Amino acid sequence: MQPMEPVHALEAKHFIEDIGLFFEQMGMPRMAGRILGVLLIADPPAQSITDIAATLMASKSSVSTMARLLVEDGLIERVAAPVPRRDYYRFKPGGWILYMRRWLSLMSELHRITERGMLLLAAKPPEMQQRLQEAHDLFSLVEERFPAIIESLERAGAAARPPATVLPKRNGTE
Repeated sequence: MQPMEPVHALEAKHFIEDIGLFFEQMGMPRMAGRILGVLLIADPPAQSITDIAATLMASKSSVSTMARLLVEDGLIERVAAPVPRRDYYRFKPGGWILYMRRWLSLMSELHRITERGMLLLAAKPPEMQQRLQEAHDLFSLVEERFPAIIESLERAGAAARPPATVLPKRNGTE
């Protein structure tokens, strides 16, 4: 990343750490969240593993491993490198939408599981059904309403999406 003013650099570090902590609370590795935090505010948008590791004061192997996890989750993508034998990553356009679609898929699966549970408890008293009924109702509502939100965001994003960025050349190399 390009050097920042000291106050801005401190704010950036806090932002990066906050994303890391948030991901940790979601059950993901903190380092994955920290990498995502870097890429969300990086200038230029694409950063090498070496650049990310230096920004985070972390090992390149840790950054590389967590970057692969974020690629699998659809939040970041690997891009063409201007320097040979270096991996560059950036936040994937539409990454949040893809991530939320995967989350919705998980919620849909939980909905199907709770429906099976409701069948198991069909002859039981309402008090026994209540725990499962609450989950079933929540997942039903998410499955019913969330796709429209995602589709609306996709339409808005497609209309506002800027053209693809091109990585700058570094030190005259391609």
